[in-house]
Amino acid sequence: MMETLVIQLMGREYQVSAKPEEVESLQQAVAMVNEKLLQLSGKTTSGSESLAVMAALHIAHDAVVAQRQSTSDLPGGKRRIATMAERIDQAMAKQEKLF
Repeated sequence: MMETLVIQLMGREYQVSAKPEEVESLQQAVAMVNEKLLQLSGKTTSGSESLAVMAALHIAHDAVVAQRQSTSDLPGGKRRIATMAERIDQAMAKQEKLF
């Protein structure tokens, strides 16, 4: 079941629909977008459409950077997991010799 929410971006109200489990993350997204719009509005005299496009671009760039940072150490994580698995195997082998 969808909920209808009234959100505000730069003082204008919009109605959006969301699933109940998505409401909190949507509200966080609204706050993020509104913050970015307000930051950019002080730096440009462009119209609202250009401002919205620039805000979307900045937010998307931030998301791409965050995604790259979260996956950049994937090989290191895999090595650590392999090392832990090896140590567990060694510890288990020692336990088997005790019995």
